[in-house]
Amino acid sequence: MISDPLILLALAAVGMLAGFVDAIAGGGGMVGIPALLAAGLPPVAALATNKLQGVVGTAMATFTYWRRGFIAFKTLLPAIALTFAGSFCGALAVKQLDTSLLTLAVPIALIGIALYFVFAPNLSDADKAARLPFARFVPLMGLVIGFYDGIFGPGTGSFFTIGFVTLFGLGLTRASGHTKALNLVSNLAALVIFIPAGDVVWPAAIAMAIGQLAGGYIGARTGIRYGAKVIRPVVAIVSIALALKLIFFR
Repeated sequence: MISDPLILLALAAVGMLAGFVDAIAGGGGMVGIPALLAAGLPPVAALATNKLQGVVGTAMATFTYWRRGFIAFKTLLPAIALTFAGSFCGALAVKQLDTSLLTLAVPIALIGIALYFVFAPNLSDADKAARLPFARFVPLMGLVIGFYDGIFGPGTGSFFTIGFVTLFGLGLTRASGHTKALNLVSNLAALVIFIPAGDVVWPAAIAMAIGQLAGGYIGARTGIRYGAKVIRPVVAIVSIALALKLIFFR
């Protein structure tokens, strides 16, 4: 059990950094999980604890984006329901599925997303014409990506963001806000399994959650204030970093 005040203080600082990054582009787990492993948590406990502390920051970021008018919850409700169902089913199925193929395919997809955000013209905060009907196909996207998050996870935020931008025409700031909402639901579904199983290390989770509150708020405000100018490069950097982590540090 983690109880050293200095370790808890360090984890709170890590939680703040993870919340800041996650609120803008996703990928906060890339910061949080290595810190928890370094603190001595076994892998399953690190994953579960990271999910719990991450939910706090994601909830703060979601609330901030919503307060500023960047999330339309009324149109997003069906997607929220199916994202939760997909993530829950993925978490249940993870032990029965071979995810080795994902360790090869996901880094390629993430590098493709990074290249798109670096080189695609006209990526901005302005909404554009949707290629697919929002009400019909966003729930399907939520189901598929939610299931992926339940069985594997890395890059979930990047996949949601690229979907909202390229398929549904959302500007980058609105896409980031909607991504936070669905990411929050996906993480909550996993916690439905992790918490009853006793996998969460609560002192570490609470310390990091305190940092997440600040990081999620500051990150969301940064994304809202600077829009595409900051979201575009951060999504690219996070996507490449996640890809490299999956390739070289499995």
